[in-house]
Amino acid sequence: MAEWYRKEVKDLYAEFKTGDQGLSREEAKTRLAERGPNALPEVKAESPIFVFFRQFKSPLIYVLLSAGVVLTALGNLTDAVVIFAVLALNAVVGTVQEAKAEHTLLSLKKFSEASATVTRAGKDMIVSERELVPGDIVLLHEGEKVSADARLVSATDLRISEASLTGESEPVKKDAKDIPQERLAIADQKNMIWKGTYVFAGNGKALVVATGTDTELGKIAKEIVSLGNVEVPLQKGIKSLARTIIILSLVLSAFVLSLGVARGEDLGYMFFTVVALSVSVIPEGLPVAVTLVLAMGVWRMSRKHVLVKNMQSVETLGHTNILAVDKTGTVTRNEMVAELLFADGKLFEISGTGYEPKGDIFLKKKPVIPADVPELVLAAKISAYTSGARLTFIADANEWKISGDPTEAAMRVFGEKVGFRTETLEEEAPKTVELAFDYKSKTHVVV
Repeated sequence: MAEWYRKEVKDLYAEFKTGDQGLSREEAKTRLAERGPNALPEVKAESPIFVFFRQFKSPLIYVLLSAGVVLTALGNLTDAVVIFAVLALNAVVGTVQEAKAEHTLLSLKKFSEASATVTRAGKDMIVSERELVPGDIVLLHEGEKVSADARLVSATDLRISEASLTGESEPVKKDAKDIPQERLAIADQKNMIWKGTYVFAGNGKALVVATGTDTELGKIAKEIVSLGNVEVPLQKGIKSLARTIIILSLVLSAFVLSLGVARGEDLGYMFFTVVALSVSVIPEGLPVAVTLVLAMGVWRMSRKHVLVKNMQSVETLGHTNILAVDKTGTVTRNEMVAELLFADGKLFEISGTGYEPKGDIFLKKKPVIPADVPELVLAAKISAYTSGARLTFIADANEWKISGDPTEAAMRVFGEKVGFRTETLEEEAPKTVELAFDYKSKTHVVV
């Protein structure tokens, strides 16, 4: 592992051929084409034909296929056709369900793609995290996801939640100081941030040193992908049942065949009898019954807005006692908007939706001119100054995107509705000191 934490920032700038102004757009495109997108390894989508034939991957199915072949060889076509039709129906139902789930998952994946704020050619912009490349300068704000492994250039009361990578429950305080020690563990590299972690508080600037599978999270993902599929409880149960049926059929067949030969019965007749007996032991309708029950479970789960990729996972869910989820961004949209302001004993109402900086201010249901209300002007100015979030209009998607904490983004939008832009304010009166929002004191200080 490259010990990026030991190197000085100026040396890393030289190594990655970048600087405080970031990469040029052309250089960023060139590096993206050379190194590929900043994405974790994924299992390739299977073709429908492969998914169809995978439905036959079960010991019980193998037994039924064998029985169908034997019946065909003995001329008992009716029973053989019934067995093959049952297996085909089972495979079609499973294939259709998995194809629908795969399509939905791909749609959800596009919807949930994260973004990052980078400095390129001296300008800050919001790009998809997939477009990050080594050498990029990323800006960090409270509430954001860290999209790549990076070396901190500067930090203001920066704390990172690294629970997803190190298991450490408490946020880790970070700074940009050089660390001379060799072979430090990830958790001890205080001037490094890692892909997949989150900015708990504060803000900072960092140099991207690794993306995609070269990140620490990417290395873990490669190991996980290489593990392959793990058997679910239902698969184990069916395998055990198939083993029992096979053993029972062999024992029973051997006993009947031995008994018939001992009594002097015709060997050909006894062979046919043994095959018929073995086929009768096999539950031909079981695979279809199991598939239909699972399909019904998938349908009922979909009515509760739960997506099931593999039908057998429904049965696995039945074994679950505790399910822990992070609701923000999953159950909720992780968006906020300022609707009410209480200042100087007055309650103002703020119109507008989402992060679009358009809306009117009302007092007692009547619109007011913000410039004529000093307490409203002061509140809006404070909101604009203390908001570390960034707001960008994406023309292609016709929507406003934020980078940073949703609460601070809502405050920034409120400030703009009143008429204050953070950049303009800071040009007129630059910040000299800033203490990031503290969850204990409930304060965010800007001088």
